[in-house]
Amino acid sequence: MAVGMAVAGLGVGGGLVAGELDSPVFGLAQGPFAQDPACARLADRYPDRLGGAARDRVTFEGLAVWGHGTVELRCGVNPPGPTTDACVSVDGVDWVWRETAGDGRKKLVTYGRSPAVEVSVAGSVAGLDAVLVEVSHLVAPIREGDKCLAGSGS
Repeated sequence: MAVGMAVAGLGVGGGLVAGELDSPVFGLAQGPFAQDPACARLADRYPDRLGGAARDRVTFEGLAVWGHGTVELRCGVNPPGPTTDACVSVDGVDWVWRETAGDGRKKLVTYGRSPAVEVSVAGSVAGLDAVLVEVSHLVAPIREGDKCLAGSGS
């Protein structure tokens, strides 16, 4: 009887570990400002599909994942300060390009908005522009305080 319970316990524990390893948020951390009310309002508007991929179930505040990690969004990250990093304006939202670890992902962080939002897109996503347009519309309601591009219009 005790052996049967131990085996059953190992099966349940193993399932929990396997579930965590398969989780699309494994290795992602919440931003330090993920509990900001603006992040909660953003989460209420996450689309069901982004970049051609379905949204995955994520329980951490400020995080959204589509396509088992092909697109990752973190609300409440530290806003970037003045920078010479590449910047692009997409439909009135300024984004700063961040270096990646050579894994082919494109990582961008909103500039001039607090809380800041980070989006990371796998190199396999063909529609990076479409993803940025949709995410820009999503984060546009977060109050803008500054621009990284002179003369970029809202």
